[in-house]
Amino acid sequence: MARVSTRIEPLDRSIVLAIRDGEPPAERGRRLAGYARSALADAQEINRRAIGVVPPHETFVDGRRGASLESVKPDGVIVFEFDLLNDLFAWIGDMLVRHSPVLTGAYQDSHAFFADGVEVSPGAALPPAEEYVFLSTVPYARKIERGLSRQAPEGVYEAVAAMAKARFGNLARIRFSFRSFQGGGLVPYIPAGAPVGRNKRGRFTSTASRSAARTIERETRQPAIVITLG
Repeated sequence: MARVSTRIEPLDRSIVLAIRDGEPPAERGRRLAGYARSALADAQEINRRAIGVVPPHETFVDGRRGASLESVKPDGVIVFEFDLLNDLFAWIGDMLVRHSPVLTGAYQDSHAFFADGVEVSPGAALPPAEEYVFLSTVPYARKIERGLSRQAPEGVYEAVAAMAKARFGNLARIRFSFRSFQGGGLVPYIPAGAPVGRNKRGRFTSTASRSAARTIERETRQPAIVITLG
């Protein structure tokens, strides 16, 4: 049997094309290419309904990127891979700006995006990471999240996280949380009782140092949207 795999998100679907008795290999290949086009159109429509746009995709024919559908082997595989992560992150960034209270514009301009704690510049290629984070870098972000702005009585980050989860929850794990912003980047969350820091010999630093680091981390936490994949 030949196979067409659309590998679409938020739905993954594979279509197996049965081989007809006596069907010439060339005809089987043409039929597989036709089924692939139909599957692609269906996948694009599903994605359009799910996220509001048709995301870009890459085509792999028998493992060859960008090959024509007609070049598929009679028992080959055609794969369409849709890129939805950029749409997910762009949507969250846009919603944060839209729901930001505006006085001077500083808060609206303060939303930053991080991949494993390192800030990603706007327009830069998306690096692979275990954790992606949106966070406001202004010190009064926690006050806004508590509803102290009349323009955002229910806060910003928690509300946008809930909307993003409802829209993209089958693509990634999306949750409202807090992260510490220090020195232009994020530092790992430090749970109570966890050891903090090691010296050059690999030994943990003193209890006082661990306590001080934990205190600083806790006091510098900002409202955040945390996205993990898989």
